[in-house]
Amino acid sequence: MTMSVDHIRFVVGIIGNILSFCLFASPMPTFKRIIKNKSVEEFHPYPYLASAMNCMMWIYYGMPFVHPHSVLVVTINSIGLFLQLCYLSIFFFFTGKRYRLEIVGILLGEIMGLAAVVAGTMLGLHTYANRTTVVGVLATIFGILMYGSPLSIMFKVIKTKSAEFLPKMLSIACFLNGICWAIYALLKFDPYILTGNGVGALLAFVQLVLIVIYRNPPKEDEKPSNVELANIV
Repeated sequence: MTMSVDHIRFVVGIIGNILSFCLFASPMPTFKRIIKNKSVEEFHPYPYLASAMNCMMWIYYGMPFVHPHSVLVVTINSIGLFLQLCYLSIFFFFTGKRYRLEIVGILLGEIMGLAAVVAGTMLGLHTYANRTTVVGVLATIFGILMYGSPLSIMFKVIKTKSAEFLPKMLSIACFLNGICWAIYALLKFDPYILTGNGVGALLAFVQLVLIVIYRNPPKEDEKPSNVELANIV
């Protein structure tokens, strides 16, 4: 008995859920290190803020009144949102005033932004197709931001010739997750899931290239001095 496209897509979606969980769980070693050292060191909160907004937007995209029959999208992003909020809570506890203010400010901005999108689409758009288009485009944008957020420290990686603070497991999980969900989107064409995850897989690949190139950080006496770094900027 041959499987229908819908059945194959469902199986790929389940695999995608597993990979997405691995993606959302991949920062755990980083936060174990933060808790152990009682410091966020050179880690940034931006990947987790971007992931939180990405999850919120895809949860809304998968709602029955926006894009029906997307339960697998809703389930995994609900788990992902919970984990991102846990990570941000730990980061908030162990970081300084600057990042605390940024975390609170950006999260409030994300919640207000989502509320505006919900109000606008529910009150102004009255068909599934229109809501899917608007929310799908926004979810795609935030999905790309999530995948690309670790690159916020790309220039630092290149200047210091060390990928120590570029999250390795997160980059690997992003790459595999992007490939799987792109296949899912191709089986029953969904341009929004395809675009977000296709670009995401490419951005994750760039991160992996940097990790391979700078996998062996220079010794202390080989690292560029602050003066040298200043001249590079």
